[in-house]
Amino acid sequence: MTGYYDSRAEEDFNKVRTQELLGRIQNFMNPDKRRLLSLTEVKSLLRPNSEYYKGMQTVPVDLIVGSEGRYRDFDSHFLPKHGYLRSRWQSVDQANLNDTILPAITLYEIGGVYFVRDGNHRVSVAKAKGVAAIDAEVIGLASEILIRPGMTIEDLRREVLNYEKRVFYNETNFGELTDYWDLNFSSPGRFDEVYNHILGHKYFINQGKKEEISFADALVSWYQNVYRPIIDAITESRIVSRFPDRTTADLYVFIVKHWDGLKKQFGVNVRIEDAAKDFSRQFGLPLRVRIVNALSGIIRRK
Repeated sequence: MTGYYDSRAEEDFNKVRTQELLGRIQNFMNPDKRRLLSLTEVKSLLRPNSEYYKGMQTVPVDLIVGSEGRYRDFDSHFLPKHGYLRSRWQSVDQANLNDTILPAITLYEIGGVYFVRDGNHRVSVAKAKGVAAIDAEVIGLASEILIRPGMTIEDLRREVLNYEKRVFYNETNFGELTDYWDLNFSSPGRFDEVYNHILGHKYFINQGKKEEISFADALVSWYQNVYRPIIDAITESRIVSRFPDRTTADLYVFIVKHWDGLKKQFGVNVRIEDAAKDFSRQFGLPLRVRIVNALSGIIRRK
């Protein structure tokens, strides 16, 4: 029977390697769709604020979407991507074929889905065999953002950005106070920076006043006297096109930092318009690069 199991496991591995290769070919213009999620990347986006032990559980295999350390070895369906995984994968498959009980795997749970800490090959075999659930020791990572199976890291990034915007607008009444609903960023964490800008502006305008102004008044003042003038300068200088993957709010954050640096270097009389132009000159993409990138994007969408 040993020879039979060896042969079956070899056939199974060859089959999943073929499936992985076909999936790679079908998505060669969009490889991120086949990329297994990295727990490290997900944690950097979701920033879980606590870790806790959830104990032994029976976990749906379809909800295992990523790995802590082996995310480069398997695709998004946990199909093995390399031939050197054969020996370990086939030994796990053989144990499955002859009903040998293997130790429980270890998983992290975050956002309603699971990431493998230990047991990547066992998950790969279970998915290949259509196993519905697997026993696992689970460690929970607290997050208010839910992850759906099939999401790419870019899908998750957009989810985080939407969540951060929703929280910022709800907690500050930003939209109601300014009637401006297009404060959008391309990277997480920017709303915290804007919040700190408003607090800094509040501190500045409270200097010399007997009564401290409210946060709402400070927000409106910041929007009218700081944010809008800088956005107008960005618009008038037409530099947005040189940063195709960035929003005007991104450029606001970047240019304010750049402006502060220029003022420390050359004095406080540096104008925001000059800071915007200097930032564009130093860091903006040249026209020829923008044309090539645009053409590449058109080809990828076809």
